[in-house]
Amino acid sequence: MVVYFAGRLLVSRVSWLERFSVPAPVVGGVLIAVALAAAQGLAGVNVSFDMSLKDPLLLAFFTSVGLAADARMLAKGGTRLFIFLLICAVYIVIQNAIGLSVAWAMDLHPVVGLLGGSITLTGGHGTGGAYATRFGETMNLQGAMELTMACATAGLVMGGLLGGPLAEWLIRRHRLSGPDPLTQPSPSVGERVEEAVAGEPAADAITAGSFMTALFVILACLVGGQMLAHAMQHTGFILPDFLFCLLLGVLIRNVGPFIPGFRLSDASVDLLGGTALSLFLVMALMAMKLLDLANLAGPLLVVLVLQATAMIAYAGLVTFRVMGSNYDAAIMAAGHVGFGLSSTAAALAIMKAVTQRAGPSPLAFLIVPMVGAFFIDILNALIVQAYLAIPWVGF
Repeated sequence: MVVYFAGRLLVSRVSWLERFSVPAPVVGGVLIAVALAAAQGLAGVNVSFDMSLKDPLLLAFFTSVGLAADARMLAKGGTRLFIFLLICAVYIVIQNAIGLSVAWAMDLHPVVGLLGGSITLTGGHGTGGAYATRFGETMNLQGAMELTMACATAGLVMGGLLGGPLAEWLIRRHRLSGPDPLTQPSPSVGERVEEAVAGEPAADAITAGSFMTALFVILACLVGGQMLAHAMQHTGFILPDFLFCLLLGVLIRNVGPFIPGFRLSDASVDLLGGTALSLFLVMALMAMKLLDLANLAGPLLVVLVLQATAMIAYAGLVTFRVMGSNYDAAIMAAGHVGFGLSSTAAALAIMKAVTQRAGPSPLAFLIVPMVGAFFIDILNALIVQAYLAIPWVGF
């Protein structure tokens, strides 16, 4: 929390951080990571943290996203949801093609290219760790876990730092000034989704009882989701734990209203989800081993530079234009950079930072979480499996 408040203070005092909508958790986390890297490199001081709460915080956040996902939101998203999903799916194919091209050019194992592609950048630490373990066991690929964590961590930083500036540039370049009301979903749905990410209070009051109910439901989804993920480990189809937690949240959200006496406070869920999001981002970034990233220079640097350049170009030239070249499209392009290089948590933090300055975008907060936190992980797993089926690449 101290690191978070330090980041928030810096954002308020440093004009360019505020202007480019860099999220406070990213600023604070990177600041501490740099300071610890300097202490280790100059004085030999090594500092480690107890990160046992980091993964539960991530699971809690995605559960809260699921608990806000009313089935009627699919209809509200309409064809825009399908188009955005298709745009993201195409880029996953491109992302892995870039990684494989670098691996081929540098005479590396093709799987290294996939680890520097959508496995870590779109999938994040969780998906990357799962695949790294699998590759290490079945292919005896040395250093797979270290490479995976380095790519995922670097992607987390790049996504957090590049998404906001892209949105700000698009808004200024095309003179955009707020959402088009004709394209927005009803305020009762879209605004509630944006408030959930921003941590703003919803219409219903938070009480001790409503807070405890929301906390119990989230913890139950965490336990159930991890049990389902463990049961799926032996099927050969790898999906991250948070996807199951999110699905359970969606199930409870849409079945709960039919259970007599059951009521879940949106405001309490929003409060818990927003807190978990901020703390997860801070913990993930402040624990980065920057010297390890420096030691993995060369191929890692090449693939990350190419991936970051391609992501920015694709989001600015394809995502923004195909989604309508309007304010909502600019926010969605920033979100695409966030979860395309890092995580949906980072994407929503970027979108929150931009919309707090430039105005709300309920449509973006409706579509990006559903695609980035739900559909994209299923598509990513399918596309990675398809790449692994290629004889040159796979087992």
